[in-house]
Amino acid sequence: FFLGELGDGLNIFQGIYLVNIGWNESAIGIALSLMGFTALICQTFAGDVIDKTTVDRRNILMVAATMTACSAMAVLFVREGNQDHMLMYITKVVEGVASSFIGPCLAALTLASFGPSEFDQVMANNVLWSHVGSSISAILAGAAAYILYPNIKLCFFVVGISAACAVIFVKFLPEGDQLMGRGFHSSKQEKPVGNLSDDQSTATKSEAPEAASYISVMSEPKTLILCMTGFFFHFANANVLLVLGELMSNGDNNNGDDDANEDAGASRSAIPLIAGAILLAQATMTAATWLGDYFTKRGVGRKVLFMAGLVTLPVRCALIIYWKDAGNAFLLSTQILDGIGGGIFGLLHPYIVADITFGSGRFNLIMGLTASCFGLGGTMSNFLGQMVVEKMGYVASLTGSFFISFIPIAVFAIFMPETMNTRGKKKQEALIEKPDAGDYVLA
Repeated sequence: FFLGELGDGLNIFQGIYLVNIGWNESAIGIALSLMGFTALICQTFAGDVIDKTTVDRRNILMVAATMTACSAMAVLFVREGNQDHMLMYITKVVEGVASSFIGPCLAALTLASFGPSEFDQVMANNVLWSHVGSSISAILAGAAAYILYPNIKLCFFVVGISAACAVIFVKFLPEGDQLMGRGFHSSKQEKPVGNLSDDQSTATKSEAPEAASYISVMSEPKTLILCMTGFFFHFANANVLLVLGELMSNGDNNNGDDDANEDAGASRSAIPLIAGAILLAQATMTAATWLGDYFTKRGVGRKVLFMAGLVTLPVRCALIIYWKDAGNAFLLSTQILDGIGGGIFGLLHPYIVADITFGSGRFNLIMGLTASCFGLGGTMSNFLGQMVVEKMGYVASLTGSFFISFIPIAVFAIFMPETMNTRGKKKQEALIEKPDAGDYVLA
C-alpha cells in the first residue's frame, strides 16, 4: 500500500508544478527522462543483485524506499523561474537508482514466502493494494494542492510520509526462503533423508543449485518478445498522461489553440484535475487487477488477458484527440482505458516472468531486464513526446502514440505463445549451461 504511494504517479504532479513556475516542456522531459534512463541502466543489475544477495531483502527494500522518497521531494527546493535544472537532474538520477530495487525486492519476497503455487494470488493482492496506495496518494496530493494553493509544492510531502510508513511496515514482512526468492525450488527440498552425520547434513543443506547462465535466460524467445512488447507499449503510453495533464491544466480547452494553451499558466484546479485523472486510472487498475486475478483463477490464459490490456491504448489515444476540445470531463474519462491497460499489464508482467524463468534461479534478473525495456520505452516517450508537443503541439504527439500503439499488439499476438501452467515443468537441467570461457554461472 505505502510502496504504491511511492510510485511514479507523482511525476506528473511534478511536471505540472514545474510548468507553473516557469520550466519549459523540454526541460521537464529531460528531468523525467533522466530517472527513466537511470532505472533502465540499473534495473537489470538490481534484479541480479537481488537474486544473488545473502543480505536480508527487507533491509534493501527499506533503504530503496527511503532514498526514492528523499529524491522525489527535492522538487521542494526548486526556485521559481526556469532554473535549478541540475538539482532536479541529479535527484532524478538518484531516484532512478533507488526505485530500481523496489520492484525486484517485493517480487522476490513474495516468491520466497509463498512459492510458485501461491505466487499469482499473493502478487495480485500486492499489485491491487499498490494501486489503492497510488489512489490515496493522488487524493491527498490533490487535496493539499487545492487547499494550500498557491503553495502547491506542499503536496509532495505525501511522498515523505509514505516512505516513513513503508519503512515501518516492511519490518513485518517475512524473509522467506532465499533460494526460492530467486526462482529455485524450495531449499527445504534439499534437506537430506536418512541417518546422515551432522557434517554431511550441513553440507547438503548449504549446497545451492546451479543457476542458468545469463545468456540462456536473456536470449529465451519468450523473454525477448515480452521485452519488445513492453518497450513499444510504454513508448506509446507514457507520454499520453503527461499530455493529457497539460491539456487539462491549461484552462479551457474549448478553443483548441495549442499555442495559446501552452502560454497559459496552470490554474488552481490544475493539480486536483491531475489527481482526478490518476485516481480514476488507479481505481480502474484496481478493478482490472481484481478481474485479471479472477479470470486467471478460472483458467483464462495470459495471452487473452494481455491482449485485452494492449488494445485499450490506441482507443484511448483516439478518444483524447477527438475530445481535446470537448472539456475536461471527457478527457478525464479516457483514464478508464489507461486503468484497464495498466492494471492488466502490471498484473501479468510478474506472472509471465515467473512462468518463463522458474527453476532457472534468474527470476529477478529477468524482472529487472524486462522492467528496463519497459522503462526505456517510457523514458523515450516522455522525452520525445514533450519535444513534439513543444514543436508541433499536443495532437501531433498523441497521433504518434496512436500509431506506435499497434506495434506491441501485433508483436504479442503473432509471436508470444501461451505461458500459463508451464511454470517449473521445464526440466531445470535444460536451462543450465555449463560455464565456458566467457560464461558466468552462479552455484
